[in-house]
Amino acid sequence: MKYITLNNKVEIPQLGLGTYLLKPDDAQAAVSSALGMGYELIDTANAYVNERAVGRGMRDSKLERESIFLETKLWPCFYNSETAIDETLERLNASYIDLMILHQPAGDFLAGYAKLENAYKAGKLRSIGISNFNEEEIEHLLAHCEIVPSLIQVECHPYYPQTHLKEMLAKHDIALQAWYPLGGRDNGCIMDEPIVKQLATKHGKKPAQIIMRWHIQQGNIVIPGSKTPSHIAENIDIFDFEFSDEDMAALSTLDHGKPFYERTPEKMDMYATWHPNVEDQK
Repeated sequence: MKYITLNNKVEIPQLGLGTYLLKPDDAQAAVSSALGMGYELIDTANAYVNERAVGRGMRDSKLERESIFLETKLWPCFYNSETAIDETLERLNASYIDLMILHQPAGDFLAGYAKLENAYKAGKLRSIGISNFNEEEIEHLLAHCEIVPSLIQVECHPYYPQTHLKEMLAKHDIALQAWYPLGGRDNGCIMDEPIVKQLATKHGKKPAQIIMRWHIQQGNIVIPGSKTPSHIAENIDIFDFEFSDEDMAALSTLDHGKPFYERTPEKMDMYATWHPNVEDQK
C-alpha cells in the first residue's frame, strides 16, 4: 500500500473501498472481505444508509481500529445539527473518525464545516474535508474557515482528470480523492478505450487495474466500490507494476474535459432538503 500525507500530517492509504449503493448486508461483507485482503481505507456516508453495517464489517475483520482509516460524509440536512457527528460515531460504533467530509456544497455548508472544525478540535475527527465543491465554493470556504480542508472528494478519471482544480488544490496542499474512478458504476467506456486495452495487455492486468494505476501515479486517492470479492481483490492488485512516462502520456490523450455527473441548481436544492433515513438503518 502507498500513502498520502495530508496537510495536517495524517497519513491516508492511497487506495480504499467505497460503499456507495451497497445495501447493509453487502456493505458489511465487502468491508470485512476488503480488510482481509489488505485494504486499510473504508469510505461511507450518512447518505449511503449503511454506516452501521460498515462498522460491523470493521469489527468482523478483527483488525485493530488503529489499522483502519475510516471516512464518512456529513449530509447537508445535518449541517445545523448539534448532535449529527456524535450520532454518526454511534452508528459506526467508533470513538473517532479518521476523516469526515461535507458531502455537498448545499444548504448552510459554512455552518456544517464549523461543526467539523469543532469536532476536529475535540479529537472526534482526525481530519476534515469537503466533497463536490467547485473552485468558487472552495475559495468561499477558505475565506471563512479556520482549518484548511485536508482533502476534497470529486469525480475524477482519465476522461476528466481535474487538471485545473488540482492546480488550485496544490496551492493549499489539499489532497484529491476520486469518486467515479472508473467513469461511473456500470459504465465501461473508459475501460473499452484502445489505449487502456493495450496497456492491460502490455502489463498483464485488467483494464480497471490500468485506470486504478493511473490514479495512483497521478497522486490521487481512489475508492472503487464493489461487493464482489474478485473485483475487490483485483482493485488492490495494482502496486506490482508502474507506467512509463510514455504510458502516462498516452493515457493523458483520453482527457475529454467533461464529467459524467451533471450538477444542476435543482439537484443542489434537493440535496439541501433531502433527509436520508439514517435512524432506521440495519
